[in-house]
Amino acid sequence: MMVVDTSAWIEWLTDSPIRVHLVEHFPTQENCVVPTIVQLELNKWLLRETNESIADQVIAFTLNCQVVALDTRIALLATDQHRTHKLATADAIVYATSIQSNAKLLTCDAHFQSLPNVIYIPK
Repeated sequence: MMVVDTSAWIEWLTDSPIRVHLVEHFPTQENCVVPTIVQLELNKWLLRETNESIADQVIAFTLNCQVVALDTRIALLATDQHRTHKLATADAIVYATSIQSNAKLLTCDAHFQSLPNVIYIPK
C-alpha cells in the first residue's frame, strides 16, 4: 500500500521532469491510499491550475483508490507526528494516514525526506 502526497500527485499529473522517477513507485489504484486532506489539496490545485472538468476526472480517479477520511485516531496520531517531526497540520495528517494504513508515503516534499517508510523523490 502507498499513500501519495499531494506534491507527488501534482508532479505526476503535470508530466514534470521527475514524473519518470515517480512512475516506478506510483501505485495502482488498488494499492493507493488517498487521505481526504489530499483530495482537498489536489482539488484546490486542479481548480486553480486547470478546470472543473479535469478536477472532476482526477477526483473520480482517486475515488477508485482506498480513500481514508480523517477520524479521531488519525487526528491524534497526526498530533504526535506534528510534535515529533515538526510537520504542518496537513502534512502530519498525510503522514499519520500512512502510518495508520501501514503504507509507505510517496512524496516530493523535502520535509518528509528523513522519516521512516517514506519514498522521497526530490524536485
